[in-house]
Amino acid sequence: MPISVRAPRSEAEWDAYYRLRWRVLRQPWQQPPGSERDPLDANGVHRMVCDGERVLAVGRLHRVDDDQVQIRYVAVDERCRGQGHGTRVMEALEQVARDMGARSVMLQSREGAVPFYRACGYRVVEKSYLLFNEIQHYRMHKSLAG
Repeated sequence: MPISVRAPRSEAEWDAYYRLRWRVLRQPWQQPPGSERDPLDANGVHRMVCDGERVLAVGRLHRVDDDQVQIRYVAVDERCRGQGHGTRVMEALEQVARDMGARSVMLQSREGAVPFYRACGYRVVEKSYLLFNEIQHYRMHKSLAG
């Protein structure tokens, strides 16, 4: 079955989506299931890259204001990194942002992911917060104009 990029559609797909988000972004720091969610999920735009029923990568976008959106919770299954799945999620979310009329995207990148986001066209704005007292984050920005 070909690789697809889409929003979760069924309860099983939502479960797989959140399970990957938790496994990659929270479990390594002994955070409980559910810690990968926040109140903005209900109104966010979610995308996942799938190979059949297997979820390979996920991400969420939400509006910050009329001109800007934020991308959060980008996670790629550790067994298939370096194969372009994270880029597919970013491209899909950025297209949604353009369709919404947003002019820019911001995100908070973990230090280890900064090179990935730079390759996607983002620039570091500033060093931001420390998650779980050990994961340095950087505020990054990308203009969608032009």
